[in-house]
Amino acid sequence: MNRREILKGFLAASLASQIQSLGWQNPIQAPSAASRFLTLVNFADEPAYAMETVIGSGLDGRLCTDLAAMEAYTRTTPTEKFYVRTCGSPLLPDAASWRIRIRGPGVQPVNLSLNDLNKKARSCGEHLMECSGNSGVGHFGLISVAQWEGVPLTDVLERAGFGRNRPAKRVLVSGFDHYPAPSATSTPGASWIFSLAELAADQAFLATTMNNEPLTRDHGDPVRLVVPGWYGCACIKWVNEIALVEDSAAATSHMREFAARTHQAGVPRLAREYESAVIDPAAMPVRLEKWMAGDKISYCVLGILWGASRPVGGLEIQFNPHQPFVAVDGFAQDKEDGWNFWTHAWTPSNPGRYTIRLRLKNRMIRTRRLDSGHYRRTVVIHEV
Repeated sequence: MNRREILKGFLAASLASQIQSLGWQNPIQAPSAASRFLTLVNFADEPAYAMETVIGSGLDGRLCTDLAAMEAYTRTTPTEKFYVRTCGSPLLPDAASWRIRIRGPGVQPVNLSLNDLNKKARSCGEHLMECSGNSGVGHFGLISVAQWEGVPLTDVLERAGFGRNRPAKRVLVSGFDHYPAPSATSTPGASWIFSLAELAADQAFLATTMNNEPLTRDHGDPVRLVVPGWYGCACIKWVNEIALVEDSAAATSHMREFAARTHQAGVPRLAREYESAVIDPAAMPVRLEKWMAGDKISYCVLGILWGASRPVGGLEIQFNPHQPFVAVDGFAQDKEDGWNFWTHAWTPSNPGRYTIRLRLKNRMIRTRRLDSGHYRRTVVIHEV
C-alpha cells in the first residue's frame, strides 16, 4: 500500500463519523481519528449567486437551493429553501374560491373545489423535483426534495366520472398563468398533455400540502401537479383545469418551449410524439471540504445521486479527463426517489485545476446529462 492509499484510508476513517453527523449517507464504519476541518473549497467557473433568496418575480422569479448546506435538512428541503422556477402571480384568485374544471368530450364538466380535494388527500411520500434548466448559473440549485400530500390524479378522474373506458387517451393539465407584465425568459401558457398510462405508471398526484403544510403561493398554492420522476416543467402549478383530449392533440406551447431541455428529438408537433419528460439518473459533487489529517492536507468530496429508479451498481468519479474513473468510496443507494448522499476521500497529486465528473457503474442505464458532462464541476487546488 503506497502513501496515498494510506492517507486516503486514514482520511476516510477519520471523516466517517463526522460526515454521518451532518446527515450524509456514508457506509464507512470506522472510528474517528485525529483530524481537523480547515475550510470549504468553492467550485470555480460558476458565477456568484444569491442562494435561497427569491430573485425576480412572476415567470422570471427564481430561488436556488443551496446544496452545499444540505447537512441542515438532508432528506427533505424546507419549503422556504425549496427551489422556485416561477413565482406566483399577484393576479392569482383567492384559494377559498378556487375551482378545478374537469372536462372531456361528450360529458358534463365538473368543478372540483379545494375542499373536495382535501377530503381525499393522503400522504404521497418524498419526491425530488428538478428544473429542466438546472445549471451552474445557480450552482445547480434548481433541485429539491419535499414530503407531499395530495390525491392521485387517476382517482380524481375516476371520481369525476372519466373512467378508463372513455375514448380519450390523453389528459391536458393546465394552470393559472397570467401576469401583469411580460416575461423576459418564459412563454406564458403552463399546460402539459400526458397519456393516461404515464399518469398511472408514475403515480401522478394533485398536491395540496408540502412538508406537512399547505402549499405556498410560489409552490403552487392551492394545488399543483406532481409527477414523480419528471422534470419540474411538467409539474404544473396553480392547476385550474384538467381535460381529456384526443390522441391527435397538438403539443402545448409550454411543451414546445421545454422540448430541448427535456431531451426531445426536435420540437414535437403532437403531444403523442413527446417523450416522457423523465429525469435520468445523475450525480454531482455539491461540496468540497479541505481537511488536515495528521500532518497532511487532504480533501473530501460530498455529493448527491438522484433520478435512479433502480440500483445503479455504484458510482465512479473522475478528477480530470486524462485520469481514469475510480469507484466512489462512500456510497450506498437507499432511495429510488429523492436523493442519495455520497462521499469520496481525495488526495490530489499536485496543485491545479481539476474537473470532477461522475458516472454510474452500471453503464447500461441511460444517463444523457451525465454523458454530456452537464453536471461536471471544476475546482482549483492551491495546497496539497
